Amino acid sequence: MMVKQFDILRKTRQYVLELIGDLSMEQLNEVPAGFTNNIVWNLGHMLASQQGVCYLRGGLPLIIDEKYFLTYKPDSKPSDSVSPEYLEEVKTLFLSTIDQMELDYNSNVFANNPSWTNRYGVEHKNIDDTINFLLFHEGLHLGYIMALKRLVSK
Repeated sequence: MMVKQFDILRKTRQYVLELIGDLSMEQLNEVPAGFTNNIVWNLGHMLASQQGVCYLRGGLPLIIDEKYFLTYKPDSKPSDSVSPEYLEEVKTLFLSTIDQMELDYNSNVFANNPSWTNRYGVEHKNIDDTINFLLFHEGLHLGYIMALKRLVSK
């Protein structure tokens, strides 16, 4: 069972939301010198990556609106500042997608996920491998968010 992994994913995302809770919309949308994205993009990218590796790779439909996936998929960059309303939608999805993924996992929705190798050369033989990779990926982006927060808070 992957109960611990889902708990870690959920707590990581809750921590991210707490971490950025005191930032203004301007700070959340700012792309500091030397960076190619901002805090909002990192939130959206965490959503899009989870959807891509867990759902699309397995031939399953996205559980978020395609606009979020296309805006934040790998190799994308922020194009516009987002509104407070848009950010609230992203924040809601940030947590609800973990809850839905856990339900889907427990319902065996991911049973037919194919084997694949990610850009880091890590082979994913099943959804468990993918969820374990997702923990690494989320931690990576938490680090970026922490660095971005230091820069935009000056």
